[in-house]
Amino acid sequence: MHSDRAPMGLKVAAGLGLAFMHLPILLIFVYAFTTEDKSYQWPPPGFTLKWFAVTWGRTDVWEAMSLSLKVASISTVIALFLGTLCAAAVSRTKFFGREAISLLVILPIALPGIITGISLRSAFNLAEIPFSFWTIVLGHATFCVVVVYNNAVARFRRVSGSLVEASMDLGANSFQTFRYVILPNISTALLAGGMLAFALSFDEVIVTTFTAGQQQTLPIWMLEELVRPRERPVTNVVAMVVVIVTFLPILGAYYLTRGTDTVAGQGK
Repeated sequence: MHSDRAPMGLKVAAGLGLAFMHLPILLIFVYAFTTEDKSYQWPPPGFTLKWFAVTWGRTDVWEAMSLSLKVASISTVIALFLGTLCAAAVSRTKFFGREAISLLVILPIALPGIITGISLRSAFNLAEIPFSFWTIVLGHATFCVVVVYNNAVARFRRVSGSLVEASMDLGANSFQTFRYVILPNISTALLAGGMLAFALSFDEVIVTTFTAGQQQTLPIWMLEELVRPRERPVTNVVAMVVVIVTFLPILGAYYLTRGTDTVAGQGK
């Protein structure tokens, strides 16, 4: 009799793989509570909550976190706008070079981050654009657009064309059709894409390094603290916050997009 259960060896291998990926992250959580502030000892000599209070009082942490939240929010809004327009053009119309344009939209996230960062820095220097908050936003938007585009284009292709045709036949204009027919069908995909884009932007390091100038986002702050540490547990506390802030949007995006294999609007 055929069994759907996975072999024990496969389960063990999967468990080892998950442990290999996630145990280092769990160590960050442990060292955020350690009483030792100079080195990493195992097992930790003791546990304390004082580093959370110390982190709360560090103005440099709050400034870096505020900058990261602002950059991620604005980059996500830009990505939602541009990614949705690109997805609509590619999925709903046919024109010469459509597949090439689709490839060019996806390319920024496929390339190594250092290539994207160097390219953006060269472009900003050539255009004599000073490095500032907006250069970081533009740099992050290049790969955030891809995430929104991938989610939106997949959902656009599931929306039945007959729904749009019926809407137009009933007298709705293009804006009304988009608002009342298309948007409700793609809204969860856009929300999921926006969540993923926010998470990617919030913890981005490489592209930010080339486009930030003197600006310091939270991941850049962490990188500098690792090189010249003042209080190592503070860095672990901040890392724990970054993990949580990044994990929650990804988890939300997963629950929003699961179970969407069928065509949107089918059976209505």
